[in-house]
Amino acid sequence: MDVEQEIAVTAAAGHDYSVWGLLMQADPVVKGVILLLVLASVACWAIIFEKTVRVNWLKGGIRRLAKSRSSRDRGGLARKVLEAGEAELEADFDDSPTERRYRVESALRHALRAEIQKVEVGLPFLATVGSAAPFVGLFGTVWGIVNSFTAIAQQKDTSLAVVAPGIAEALIVTAIGLAAAIPAVVAYNQISVALGRAFARGNDAIIEIARDLTEDETEAAPQSKRARGDNVEPLRAGKPS
Repeated sequence: MDVEQEIAVTAAAGHDYSVWGLLMQADPVVKGVILLLVLASVACWAIIFEKTVRVNWLKGGIRRLAKSRSSRDRGGLARKVLEAGEAELEADFDDSPTERRYRVESALRHALRAEIQKVEVGLPFLATVGSAAPFVGLFGTVWGIVNSFTAIAQQKDTSLAVVAPGIAEALIVTAIGLAAAIPAVVAYNQISVALGRAFARGNDAIIEIARDLTEDETEAAPQSKRARGDNVEPLRAGKPS
């Protein structure tokens, strides 16, 4: 064994092969990739926690909406959606009961969709991390392998003692990229499905609410006319009052 090989083996023996040691001894570019992935993972977990809370709130609001027929009965999401329907119902349009019901349904559905869109904020970030993080990790992996081959050329030694540190660093970057991507993809799919189901349940409730609101309005219209005297028979000449 020549002097250069002895130096390489001695350096490899003194190398810290723990995960933390490999991270600290990594190339600056690899460290930058790792830092980027860790920050993305932390942001994803914050979004996942926030969306879990808001999706549960949304589900509860839709359950209350299905049991409500007036904005005075409930608060939160149910109140906002019902107020939109009641405002559309009170609008002065000379239309048929069917057209009125369609307008009320559209107003209710638009209000519900607006509330769901508030919950959807942040989901594109999860999708982006889920799709891009593995490739970012792959970039760090390739960079680490290139450094390993460079070390082989510089030390003129093909033993694993020379290339092991660089390859280990590269594999750690790949693992971190997958650790950031997998939760993001799973959470994005679960939250998207939950929001879709919530909107479907809300849409079913909206159909019933619009029907009840327009039926109540149709029944109240003749009563209000009678109260105003619209149906009172006019007096004719010669007919006693």
